[in-house]
Amino acid sequence: MTKNPLNLRLSEIISLEDTFEFYRDRVMKYNDELKAFLQVNDLSGDKRQGFPFALKDNILAVGTRTTCGSRILENYESPYDATVTRRLGVKGGKLLGKTNLDEFAMGSSTENSAFGPSKNPWDLERIPGGSSGGSAAAVAAGLAPFALGSDTGGSVRQPASMCGIVGFKPTYGLVSRYGLVAFASSLDQIGPMTRCSQDAADVMSMISGHDSNDSNTVRKDLSFDVPLKGYLKGLKIAVPSEMLNYPGLDSGVKERFLSIMEDIRRSGAEVEEISIPSVEYAVATYYLIAPAEASSNLARYEGIRFGPRVPSEDYESLTNKNRDIGFGKEVKRRILLGTFTLSATYYDAYYRKALKTRSVMAGELNRVLDEYDFILNPSSPVIAPKIGEITDPLTYYLMDIYTIPANVAGLPSISLPAGLVDGMPVGVLLTGRRFSDVSLLDAAKGIEDLSPSYRGGLAILPERWTE
Repeated sequence: MTKNPLNLRLSEIISLEDTFEFYRDRVMKYNDELKAFLQVNDLSGDKRQGFPFALKDNILAVGTRTTCGSRILENYESPYDATVTRRLGVKGGKLLGKTNLDEFAMGSSTENSAFGPSKNPWDLERIPGGSSGGSAAAVAAGLAPFALGSDTGGSVRQPASMCGIVGFKPTYGLVSRYGLVAFASSLDQIGPMTRCSQDAADVMSMISGHDSNDSNTVRKDLSFDVPLKGYLKGLKIAVPSEMLNYPGLDSGVKERFLSIMEDIRRSGAEVEEISIPSVEYAVATYYLIAPAEASSNLARYEGIRFGPRVPSEDYESLTNKNRDIGFGKEVKRRILLGTFTLSATYYDAYYRKALKTRSVMAGELNRVLDEYDFILNPSSPVIAPKIGEITDPLTYYLMDIYTIPANVAGLPSISLPAGLVDGMPVGVLLTGRRFSDVSLLDAAKGIEDLSPSYRGGLAILPERWTE
């Protein structure tokens, strides 16, 4: 191999031979430190041309286990390929392995994985974010040219921000969820994690499109197979004052964001601070709706169809024992919260009110996007905390405050690396109207051209992983 794949875009990597072995060797060399992968595929005898990729371990792929980072699915063999897995395979993709995640994608740090946390490539004492933390760490350390994650409230974009890579959540319905283990079905969306927006567009060209196996996919003629230009001049971009003045926003992160915002303005875009009052309720709304859907989706894991079957005298004790052994604390917490909010006593007071707030928030966001091309804000209010540093679940819930609105409204949204604060990556988040995915990626390319986090068109890797 004459070229180093770490310096190449995906379109160039696809044309090279032996890239699978290159990346697999890196996985075998570095994964013990990073804990990014839960499983590594052994395709060394497979001599077909193909490009490597990684999958979050809640996406099915025949020949692998799909554990969802949970003991209850520790030995679950994928019975079929997810639509995204199959589509990548048709295009020549070869699966490197399955990446770590917070159990059932419930978390913001990967610390909730039953198999231990992944590490941030920029500082091994810090979290990579979550729930797609393993996918983010794999791409940020150059163990895979790209990975797929799932984004329910920011689980692609938040870890992308903390690991210094690109995380793209498409418009809800553009990518099939068939073969994705459900967390909250009205919010979940599969998206690519890459080192530049052009690579994200190239991945989208392979995985997007209507799927008869997923009734939520839409028939929309969007072409991602285009070279991105990066035009910012003439764009109108809104910055929500509620996001900018959020009291939990770290001062260093805010300073870095304001600097990028000014760079965007100098590039010819019109950037205005506006008010979107309902986004203040984004976290509260999300943590009523998502757990409610999760409590329904996870009801199937009772120890009969899935999970270890602990001998019991009756069905109720069987279910209780298996769930107690199989589920971790965070999953139990969200199931309890969801069951509570769906109960007859509290349904109207909490769940129905959350649905109404969701509708109001979606309406406000859409009205802003009728007037402006995009909404801009930080991706995360803080840099990656140290592993074990945060013990209060609410603190982690609030870390998703910037990413949740796009899921609530089904909008496309992308996190881009925007420099370092205290030696750790921070990101900016760009969100567009439904089905503006291609123009959103193009604008993201323009922001990348302004960011100090890029070299040669790719997000830089931490020095220790560039060997």
